[in-house]
Amino acid sequence: MGMLRVMSRRGDDRVTWDEQKVLAGDPEATAAVREAERIFTQERTKGSTAFRVEPGKPTQRIEQFDSTAEQIVMVPRVVGG
Repeated sequence: MGMLRVMSRRGDDRVTWDEQKVLAGDPEATAAVREAERIFTQERTKGSTAFRVEPGKPTQRIEQFDSTAEQIVMVPRVVGG
């Protein structure tokens, strides 16, 4: 199961997909991956940083969407003043 988490002022928004169903050609799972990829691209354009998070492994910064990732966390650009 894959998940895209986008951090925001409201907490976090989540999009999930089942990689096995995607590989089997399930239209809903495929649509969920496309939506997650669209959101990933949109957030990266806004300056968000993306991290691939997997239990037992170091967190890895990523530049491109990876539908095989167990969890991707998007952190918005921090603006201070």
